[in-house]
Amino acid sequence: MHPYGFGFFYDPTMLILIPAILLTLYAQGKVKSSFAKYLRVPTRKNYTGAQVARTLLNDHGLADIPIEVTPGHMSDHYDPVRQILRLSPEVYRGSSIAAVSVAAHEVGHAIQHDAGYVPLTLRNKIFPIARFGSSAAWFFIIIGLILPAFTSLFDVGIMLFATAVLFQVVTLPVEFNASNRAMQLLDTHGFITTGEASGAKKVLNAAALTYVAAMAAGIAQLLRLLIIRGRR
Repeated sequence: MHPYGFGFFYDPTMLILIPAILLTLYAQGKVKSSFAKYLRVPTRKNYTGAQVARTLLNDHGLADIPIEVTPGHMSDHYDPVRQILRLSPEVYRGSSIAAVSVAAHEVGHAIQHDAGYVPLTLRNKIFPIARFGSSAAWFFIIIGLILPAFTSLFDVGIMLFATAVLFQVVTLPVEFNASNRAMQLLDTHGFITTGEASGAKKVLNAAALTYVAAMAAGIAQLLRLLIIRGRR
């Protein structure tokens, strides 16, 4: 079998991915367990995620941003294009530590958008290119490996994949900043007590770890591709 054909998938450089894969599995388990745990712990103030989000948005001059229920588990997000904050049912209606923490985090993104937070602006600009790059990269990489006459396509695939990795790198400060904003907002507005703050941090830190894992996996894969390219 050609060493750079289908053997690519069994290449020794696969070992580079193992730490990132393990980190990804750990992060996924951590966020699921943390969210599930604190979804069952109600806050003393008993505000729902929707109430927390509405109050915080209004207090920051963002009363025109609607809050919608979106189907799915942990599907919460802020849509910067339509300027809509969407919360999953358990966050929208729930009054748990997890619910208010996630709601405040998404409000953090809305505040970032309104303030013109540079990393978020950069991420939004990169997103269309990164989305195309992440889906198209492997087509070029595989064709470039299989067909010697089209080896230049391998380089194209690497460049496309690099845009997806860049998106993951830029995402990190955006997410960490939104979580920091969330903790400050929850504290200053009195939505959580001092004793509940540690639980909120655990939920947000676990969620942030998934982005760290995604970035690590992307960088490891990119490094692997560059090593294979160098050997060619």
